[in-house]
Amino acid sequence: MRRSTLGRYNRCSAPRGVLPMIDCAYLLDEARRRTGLADFGDEWPLENCREFLRVLQNDQRLSAAGLEGATMMVAQAFDNRLRHIELLKRNPEIFEERIDVAAVIASLPRTGSTLLHRMLAATPALTAPIWFETQNYAPFPGEERGHNTVRKQWAQAYLDQILAAMPELPSIHPLAVDAADEEIPAMGLLFSSLQIEGTYFVPEFSNWLTRHSRKRVYPELRSILQSWQWQEPSRAGLKWVLKTPGHLLALDAVAETFPDALIVMTHRDPVDILPSFASLTSQFYQATGNYDPREIGDFWLERLGTLLDTFLDMRATLGEGRFHDVRYEDLLADPVSEGLQILERAQVSVPGAESAMRQWLAGNSRGQRPPHQYSVEEFGLTEDRIRERFSRYRERFIDSPQ
Repeated sequence: MRRSTLGRYNRCSAPRGVLPMIDCAYLLDEARRRTGLADFGDEWPLENCREFLRVLQNDQRLSAAGLEGATMMVAQAFDNRLRHIELLKRNPEIFEERIDVAAVIASLPRTGSTLLHRMLAATPALTAPIWFETQNYAPFPGEERGHNTVRKQWAQAYLDQILAAMPELPSIHPLAVDAADEEIPAMGLLFSSLQIEGTYFVPEFSNWLTRHSRKRVYPELRSILQSWQWQEPSRAGLKWVLKTPGHLLALDAVAETFPDALIVMTHRDPVDILPSFASLTSQFYQATGNYDPREIGDFWLERLGTLLDTFLDMRATLGEGRFHDVRYEDLLADPVSEGLQILERAQVSVPGAESAMRQWLAGNSRGQRPPHQYSVEEFGLTEDRIRERFSRYRERFIDSPQ
């Protein structure tokens, strides 16, 4: 989205204090004009968008930069949606792509899940979303199959902006345009993932999403995977490994959409997870407004608690056979062994898997990144309070792991 678009919108919008109001209808009209496309497909994402913007704009702490970022994100979301629907209409054979998901890593953040996901994706028989394509899941105009240079250039420029604004981010969560990454940004462009609440401090929207829109994104995610597989012929015959903590909200939808997938959980004590993740998200929140670290801590204490409560309930419903557990300590001690166990349980035969994982690990060690500094106290939390909130989960998987 060009910055002039926001400027034009500001001039035609009623003020709210010093910041303008924005709405989905205007931005959708702008996206249709900009792309020359009209068909948005099923319009359910608009309901999510409207709720997100309603909550966001009621927050008096939102900065002008935060509002501009949200406006550009919504515009990017609408552009992608319009291009994606057009791609499917022009190439109906995309729906014939068989999506074989071997594993879905549905763990809390800061549990070693990124290490595990990228290591598995490095094996010859598996594929995963790539960071550049999660930022724009639909091809740019004129882009041919297998030729995504312009999208990669866009993603690199965007990544450079992120790192300039948040220089500490690589020590917390390393990013690279060509690296395997979560599908969460693509789901966020449908206003249906933790990407939204991890970038903007919108607890009310998080609660709304849990109550009203847990599952609707999954048929869309499947069509996006089909599109990515069709766009990149080298993925033919490979199995997918997916990963995002947001899947914990909708494991029933995960099981329905990817019925053969093994659901993998990496387990780490929430006492260690909470301050680390609060530190990560505060990097984004402070770039969009002025937020007290203590309310960030309170929010994620309850939000991550809800995710794990939902996980425990869903696990009881879906059955133990759908799940594979990995202890954080075991993963750090011998990641290759843990990866091989997952491949065996997922019934994926991968010649050369061990050497591929060891090669990836050799080039991506924690020691190659600066340390991530944080504390429990800076977010107004105590270890006892965290233990109490997560007592049900800790009893099952931390204090007496099964």
